[in-house]
Amino acid sequence: MAKKTRSKKRVSHLQAVDGTHKGSFPSSKHKNEDWHPLEERIDGRRDQRYVKNIKPRSEGQKILIDSIKTHNLTMAVGPAGTGKTYLAIAAAVEALEEERVERIILSRPAMEAGESLGYLPGDMNEKMAPYLRPLYDALGDRLGGKRVKHYMDDGTIEIAPVGFMRGRTLNNAFVVIDEAQNCTYVQLKMLLSRLGWHSTMVVTGDPGQSDLLDGMSGLGDIAARLEKLSNVAVVQLESGDIVRHPLVAEILGVL
Repeated sequence: MAKKTRSKKRVSHLQAVDGTHKGSFPSSKHKNEDWHPLEERIDGRRDQRYVKNIKPRSEGQKILIDSIKTHNLTMAVGPAGTGKTYLAIAAAVEALEEERVERIILSRPAMEAGESLGYLPGDMNEKMAPYLRPLYDALGDRLGGKRVKHYMDDGTIEIAPVGFMRGRTLNNAFVVIDEAQNCTYVQLKMLLSRLGWHSTMVVTGDPGQSDLLDGMSGLGDIAARLEKLSNVAVVQLESGDIVRHPLVAEILGVL
């Protein structure tokens, strides 16, 4: 009986802290100007165990890490679970901490993958936060939540939809273009031409998981064209490089 009482108290406490019930989205009534996708009350625990060093867990990952270090432009193409995004962000954080770049810019196409984000409360940043969560998670693992929030507040780390990249020249930056399979040929061409002096760009994506209509994704075509350039690394990851649950590779092999 005592255990049940403590459990109920714990649930009530968590609901009071989070302001939600059963995983529902926060009400717009609780919205405030200090909102941030990496609030200390949620992600402060990351500061106690953030990852300092990473090691490749497959030959494909080793090739990708080495390619990022030796090329200004790397295309990481492969199935889900191969660590494309995580390794790219890890390399970006390493470059920032070693002062080889002044800022990190992470970009994703604003593709909703079948869901509608318009009903969510808040401004654009709040609406995009659930979709950008994988980027926040990778950054939090590498830096800790507080440092990520600080870097985002002062502009050292910027996360922007693809549409906000047009017309910019990205100097002294580490740029990661994630989920590039949801970019058209024209969009990817525009993004690649943003690369400035003393900058590194990594483009990640899985041509087999595009949410665009058939034939609209430009990732496969552009990767094939850039593979001919000696100064561009195109790394093709395979199912053997998947580092999630072993069942993921089996599932993707039959679907």
